[in-house]
Amino acid sequence: MEKEAVKMDQFHKSENLLQNKKGMSRNQEIIFLITVTLFWFAQYIYIPYQTMFLTAQGVTGSFIGVIVGAYGISQLILRFPLGMMADLAGRHKYFIVIGGLASGAASLFRVLLPGGLGFLIANLLSGLASSMWISFMVFYTNGFSVKEQQKATSRIIFFNNLGMLLGFITSTLLYDKAGMKTICSLSLAGGFLAFLFGLTLKETPERREKIPVKELIKACGGTRIWIFALAALIQQGIQLSTTMSFTTQILKDLGASAALVGLASIVYMICAVGFAGFASSRLCAKRGPRFWIPAVFIITAIYCLLVPTVNSIGIIFMLQILPGMSTGILFSYTASEAMKEVPKEKKSTAMGFFQAVYAVGMTLFPVITGNVVAKYSMQAGYFVLAGIAFTGSIFVYIFYKVKDKV
Repeated sequence: MEKEAVKMDQFHKSENLLQNKKGMSRNQEIIFLITVTLFWFAQYIYIPYQTMFLTAQGVTGSFIGVIVGAYGISQLILRFPLGMMADLAGRHKYFIVIGGLASGAASLFRVLLPGGLGFLIANLLSGLASSMWISFMVFYTNGFSVKEQQKATSRIIFFNNLGMLLGFITSTLLYDKAGMKTICSLSLAGGFLAFLFGLTLKETPERREKIPVKELIKACGGTRIWIFALAALIQQGIQLSTTMSFTTQILKDLGASAALVGLASIVYMICAVGFAGFASSRLCAKRGPRFWIPAVFIITAIYCLLVPTVNSIGIIFMLQILPGMSTGILFSYTASEAMKEVPKEKKSTAMGFFQAVYAVGMTLFPVITGNVVAKYSMQAGYFVLAGIAFTGSIFVYIFYKVKDKV
């Protein structure tokens, strides 16, 4: 018991939100986390009203599906090779800078070509920008010890969600008054500022022997990384299919205004930010991933069962807490657990693989859900997602049980 108490005491001493003994200085960490916030602000400020705007512009539903899917497809293609490139280069700053520049350039197309073609090009560029998230994650978590990896992962995801939240609040306040052009102009400004802040980051190139590509690929072959990459695939796929898509349609069908739809997204993001902060706390660490991952999958399944059946805008607003928990806790833990046994020199490749796998969920789940909704009903689509979430909970639970016996 005394040994455990000492270990926990050492764990708690490193808890300061903006302090990192092993890596960057405090000022550099602040600059980096501001960069993360601006980057995701630029990437998500227009999201709540993208479909609504394109529909008003006369873009067909099928083409809107292609536009939305383009964001996930470009990530699916790019993330794994970009991860290997980062490991081979041994540097991440350049990828971070390119990410900020690409996010701003994407919204430049949305401003100059405010229609289907402009948004298609823009979403491909936004996918390129989000593919650079690998280097954001690795650049930051490399400055922490093995024991602090989950805390560092939760912290960066906290600021990731904070940027999205600020974007959602801004677009909800401005869309009706200022329109999509103004919102996309702010996205352009956010991306450009992320680019400028990224340029000020300091990074010392790592001195190491050149690693053969075959050795890098081996980092993606372990059972652990596959299990938690698939868990993240389920979490991200359900999030994009429900909270970011069909839940807004359910609210509209129940008579919610554009402002209320935006407010529902804000409620979700506030909860995501709050739970990401909770995921890095000592209280959450007491139970750890073996409890939280299966538990939050079950909570996600309950959300999918309830949202299409309650027929109440107020209750759906309350239910938005649940996907916030999924994004804040479940996504943080799947990322840190997937990277737990990966050597530092192969981390970008493994992170690229991890993110490419969950990009499959971001691309396929909305399509599958849409087809089920079109053929059967909204309830059927959500019930399918609930079944997938329950399955994810069981698989992760079994993984930990088997691991205990080995």
